[in-house]
Amino acid sequence: MTDLFEPSTAERPAALPSRGRSAASKRAARKRRRRRQQRTATVLVLVLALLGAGGYFFWDRISGSLGGLDLTMGLGGAPEDYEGPGVDPVQVIIPEGATGSMMGTVLAEADVVASTGAFTEAFESSPAASSIQPGTYELYTQMSAAGAVEALLTNEKVETEVTIPEGYTVEQVVDRVASVTEFSREELEEALGDPKAIGLPKAAGDSPEGWLFPKTYNVQPDDTAVDLLATMVDQTKAELDSLGVDSGDRQDVLTKASLVEKEAPEGFRGEVARVIENRLEIGEALYLDASNAYGLGKPAHEITKSEFADESDPYNLRVHTGLPPTPIANPGAASVEAVVDPPEGSWRWYVTVDLDTGETKFTDNYNEFLEFRAEYQEWAAENGY
Repeated sequence: MTDLFEPSTAERPAALPSRGRSAASKRAARKRRRRRQQRTATVLVLVLALLGAGGYFFWDRISGSLGGLDLTMGLGGAPEDYEGPGVDPVQVIIPEGATGSMMGTVLAEADVVASTGAFTEAFESSPAASSIQPGTYELYTQMSAAGAVEALLTNEKVETEVTIPEGYTVEQVVDRVASVTEFSREELEEALGDPKAIGLPKAAGDSPEGWLFPKTYNVQPDDTAVDLLATMVDQTKAELDSLGVDSGDRQDVLTKASLVEKEAPEGFRGEVARVIENRLEIGEALYLDASNAYGLGKPAHEITKSEFADESDPYNLRVHTGLPPTPIANPGAASVEAVVDPPEGSWRWYVTVDLDTGETKFTDNYNEFLEFRAEYQEWAAENGY
């Protein structure tokens, strides 16, 4: 058995009697394969004998030009094919970029079809066959080749989709993945505890925060928690590479982008990124409540005055200058792009004056900032905040 297919526990077609695939049926399948090989050898010997001394050269040239002759042809010249809808459920993986012949090889090895040639003929006879997508499918052993093509065209792949929204923390990612896949929290946390296994760079330390890129992932049946998390980390690296971020700057970019992700209303990411850069350049504290909230594990509006003054919290950006120790979330592409290429501006403060519309005002004048803050407070009082 190869890693391209594996037995499944799904139900068989209703039209067939329910029975497990016994050792006897497996032996029978092996005998069928041996008989096909024996018939192939017989055909080859007969052809070479009839063609004479020049026959081998002719055969070699013809089989090479055809990309390899199917070795399960019967004496009548037609590739061997099964009849009926199939017997036992089995999962097969159609690789990315597979041709009809490559699919046939995978299916023949799994005993889904009787021969590569039969599937290739059925594939070429179906105008829609080229739309078959890569992925893991649940089929049945001993299907007709035409039935296998039809089943693949339904595109009912055996996989799980998990979507990670922008701004999720690692803890939220674990919760989401555990809720929609078969991975347990324990498996996911164990994988996260092995930074090297999931491809986390040294600059990240032992914290994967910020490195689990938000998008929709397809989880295949044979994937592990390490596989999925490593894919998320690889996606983050690919995003940073596409924007020309040097490996030595990745951690800082992700940290800034995570602050933008949690702080900036839609449409104002670039401006917030510029405020962060301007304040860092002159050594001013960032005063970003989202970082305090992350460090305390509570919403910003629940933070007390004493907590805002707590110097023991490294995520308290009111009392500590510079960036927090790690990203505070997993930023999306838009926030990363805003950090890499923020607009020009001298802003040092901003206030979202209307939480319903997201209207945000920016300034480099402290007195104007106080006016913006008063405007927000008036809005908050009128709207029950």
